[in-house]
Amino acid sequence: MFQRLDVSFPSGDARCAAWLYLPEQPKPHPVIVMAHGLGGVREMRLEAFAERFCEAGYACLVFDYRNFGASQGEPRQLLDIKRQQEDWRSAVAYARTHDDLDAAKVVLWGTSFSGGHVIYTAAADAKIAAVMAQCPFTDGLASLLKVDLFTSLKLTAWGVADVACSLIGAGPVTAKLAGPKWSAALMTAPDAESGYLGLVPAKYPFKNYVAARFALAIGLYRPGKKTPKLLCPILFCICETDSVAPTGPTLRHAKRAPDAEIHMCKEGHFDIYVGEAFEHVIQKQISFLKRRVSRGAARFHAA
Repeated sequence: MFQRLDVSFPSGDARCAAWLYLPEQPKPHPVIVMAHGLGGVREMRLEAFAERFCEAGYACLVFDYRNFGASQGEPRQLLDIKRQQEDWRSAVAYARTHDDLDAAKVVLWGTSFSGGHVIYTAAADAKIAAVMAQCPFTDGLASLLKVDLFTSLKLTAWGVADVACSLIGAGPVTAKLAGPKWSAALMTAPDAESGYLGLVPAKYPFKNYVAARFALAIGLYRPGKKTPKLLCPILFCICETDSVAPTGPTLRHAKRAPDAEIHMCKEGHFDIYVGEAFEHVIQKQISFLKRRVSRGAARFHAA
């Protein structure tokens, strides 16, 4: 019912690798631009979402950030917020110039950390048609306050060491993405290590670490503050028992968006990708798309 093409697009100093899903319906297709959360790659269940969207008649551009997965960029595993924001803008630009895609119907879909990126990106781009943000990271300060003191101190020390190494041209000092409680990992909630790594396909050579300098920046990133500037409809899928992106701050930010639909999921942060929780949330997202981003006449926003 659809085809998946391997494509790439330029972003900054490198190229981002992407899958382009095209439905059978007549083109041009409305397109959903998608990328993963903190340190994630496309193979970690994004194809499951993209396939369902494509079956519903929406093209999907699913990309890896620079320095991750199949995309170019050195050093590897460098998680830089501004570079990832640029990758989102580059992906949108690519989608708008592709002959098979409807430039007036570009939708952003983000999960976890990329759930914050899509808010930030859409707030600066009045022509985005709609946004879907699931278990979104909206407030770095709130997330940082959930981390135990020992982990925070160790990550800060490693982050400073990584910055120092970068200044003298040495290789990066790394920190785990997900680990057990009290470990020096970015995510140490009880369900983080098993939930996050459980999304990695068998035999995929996933790297459970990033350059530690990211730990110095995460507390300052608060994309949820951009919600009042959104000119397009946005669907928030918020997990009631979220252990990584605190529910309270996310709800407060979501309610400040001019045209927001809020769906509360009873499951936790890592449950939403699989099983019944996945089936429930994907149905909500497809329903939102059909109501707000039809396959009919092109929809434009005022500049």
